[in-house]
Amino acid sequence: MIDTVELAAKTPDDEQPWAELGLKSDEYLRIRDILGRRPTTAELAMYSVMWSEHCSYKSSKVHLRRFGDLPHSESLLVGIGENAGVVDVGDGYAVTFKVESHNHPSYVEPYQGAATGVGGIVRDILTMGARPVAVMDSLRFGSLTAPDTRRVLPGVVAGVGGYGNCLGLPNIGGEVYFDDSYLGNPLVNALCVGVMRTDGIKLAKADGPGNHVVLFGARTGGDGIGGASVLASATFDETGPAKRPSVQVGDPFAEKVLIECCLELFAGELVEGIQDLGAAGISCATSELASNGDGGMFIELDRVLLRDPSLTAEEILMSESQERMMAVVTPEKLEGFLAVTAKWDVETSVLGEVTDTGRLIINWHGEEIVNVLPRTVAVDGPVYDRPVAYPSWIDALQADSASRLPKATTPEELREQAVALLGSPNLASKEWVTNQYDRYVGGNTALSFPDDGGMIRVDEGSGLGFAIASDANGRYCQLDPRQGAKLALAEAYRNVAVTGATPVAVSDCLNFGSPENPEVMWQFSEAVEGMSDGCLELEIPVFTVERKDQLTTFDMLEATLVGADALFSSKADMRRMLQQGGAYINGRRIGPEREPLVESDLLHGEFVLVRKGSKSYALVRLAGAA
Repeated sequence: MIDTVELAAKTPDDEQPWAELGLKSDEYLRIRDILGRRPTTAELAMYSVMWSEHCSYKSSKVHLRRFGDLPHSESLLVGIGENAGVVDVGDGYAVTFKVESHNHPSYVEPYQGAATGVGGIVRDILTMGARPVAVMDSLRFGSLTAPDTRRVLPGVVAGVGGYGNCLGLPNIGGEVYFDDSYLGNPLVNALCVGVMRTDGIKLAKADGPGNHVVLFGARTGGDGIGGASVLASATFDETGPAKRPSVQVGDPFAEKVLIECCLELFAGELVEGIQDLGAAGISCATSELASNGDGGMFIELDRVLLRDPSLTAEEILMSESQERMMAVVTPEKLEGFLAVTAKWDVETSVLGEVTDTGRLIINWHGEEIVNVLPRTVAVDGPVYDRPVAYPSWIDALQADSASRLPKATTPEELREQAVALLGSPNLASKEWVTNQYDRYVGGNTALSFPDDGGMIRVDEGSGLGFAIASDANGRYCQLDPRQGAKLALAEAYRNVAVTGATPVAVSDCLNFGSPENPEVMWQFSEAVEGMSDGCLELEIPVFTVERKDQLTTFDMLEATLVGADALFSSKADMRRMLQQGGAYINGRRIGPEREPLVESDLLHGEFVLVRKGSKSYALVRLAGAA
C-alpha cells in the first residue's frame, strides 16, 4: 500500500521510523506541526535527510553567520548560499571554487568514497555555469604503519587520482598528513576550481510557472541511500549484509560527458536554473530549487529513469547516485535542450513543472505522496545554539613542552634524530602520492607540486591566470582553535602570495567532532571566530563554507584561498615575449611609442612587473634588453 498524503491524514497514530532515520523526537513532532498531520513515509525520508547535520548545518549556522558580517569585496560576484562562490578576475572572466569533505564514505569504501568526493565537488562548480579546470585535495590519515591506514590510503589516493585524471582535470596541489588521531576517521577534503564568463553565472532556482523540471545524466540506483544522514532500517540489516551500498559509486566517464553536455546547454542559453544531485539526491534538488525560485513545483516521481526497478519511492528520493543534474527549462527551449542531451547520449526525463502553488507536490503512479512547503524542507529546518564548554584537557596540553623530551648528547644520537625526522612520513617527499595525479593535463598548468600554490591559465588569449592553495594544521587548531584558524588562513594566504598573486577570497572546510559535545562546539566556535577575525585583518571574504561532523577528537581546520586578481602573463606568453625580443602584454607592444608603462617595478634588471588596469599585472621583458 502506498503511504499517500490522504492516508497519512487518516492514520495519525501510525508509528514511524523517525529515530532510525536520524531525527530527534522534538524534530519529528515539529514536522507533524508543520504539516498538521503525520508525514508520509516519503515526506519523512525527505525531512530526515534535509534536516541532517550534513545538509542543514543546524548546529553550526549560529556560528557560521559570523562570516556574513565580513566586508563585501568588489570582486565577489556570488557568495555564501549558492553551490560555490564566484570572483571576478577581469576581462569578462570569473573564477569559482569550493572545498568540501567526503570523510565517512572514504573510510567505509576508500576508492569510491574519495572518487565521488571529487565528482561531487566538480558538479558543484559545473552547476555555477563554469568549466571545471583543476582540482586539489587535502588528506589526513592515521599512522602510516597502521594496518587500517594501509587499507584506506591506497584506495583514497587512487580514487582521487582516478576520477580527476579521467575527467582531464589537473591536480595542482594539496596536502597529505599522518597522525594516530585520524585512525578510523580519515579526512578527505576535495577542492575544485572552474572558469566562466561573468555573464554566464547559473543559479539553483526554479522560476517561471509552467517551466519544465528535467532530470538528466546517469540513471538512479540504490547507491548512497540516506548517505547524508543515516540509512533506513530497511536498507541495512545489522545481522547480515547490506541490502544496498551506503557509499555512492562513481563513473568519471559519464561525468565527463555530462560536463560537456551541460556546457553546451549553457552556451545555448537553454537552462533557466540548475542543481546537481549529490547529498539527499532528488529530495535536495527539488526542495532547494523550489525554495530559491517561485516556490512551487510538481513532480511525477515514477518518471525517474532507474537502474534498479525495485526501488521504492522513498529510496528514489533519498538515492545519492552520482552524475545527475536537474534543470529548469522553458517550454519553448525544451526541444533544443533534448536535442543537446541526445547529441551527448545523456539520458533525460521531464519529471514535472514549476508551479505558482508555493508547494512542492510529488506524485507516485498518480498518488500524492509529498505535499510540503519547500522552505520547511530545505531552508527553515531546526537551528540549535548548542552549549559550549572550555575543554578540560586543553590547559594541560598547552602547558606541555618539548623540554621534557630527552636531548641528544652525542653526534650519533643527533644523527639518529636527524635521520628519523627526515624519514618521517610528514616531512618526507610526498611524490609517491602526487605522482599518481596528472598535474599537466589540459595544458594550462603554470605551477603545481612541489610549489607552494597551484596556478592555472584562464585561457590562451587573455593571458589571465589564477593561483590557489589549500592549507591547514590540525595540531595548531587542537592547541588553540582561534589562533590555529588564523594560522591556517595566513599560511594559505602566504602560499598564494608567493606565486605573485593577490589573495581575494577563501573557502573553508571545517572538520570537527560531534556538535552535541560542548567541548567540540567550543573548539568549533573559536575556530570560526579566528577565521573571521583573520579575514577582517586580511580584508578577504569567505564565500563558501563546508562543515562536517566527525568521530575524531583531533580537530583539523581547512582553509583554502584563491588569488585571482593578480593576473600576469602565462608561461606561453613569456616565451613569446622572449622570442620576439620586445615587451608585450597579451600581444600588445608596450613602449613609449605604443602604450606607456604604468606603475612598474624593475625585476632582475631585465623584466618589469607592469600594472595593467586597476588590479591585473603582467610580467614582461623590456624591449631591446639583451
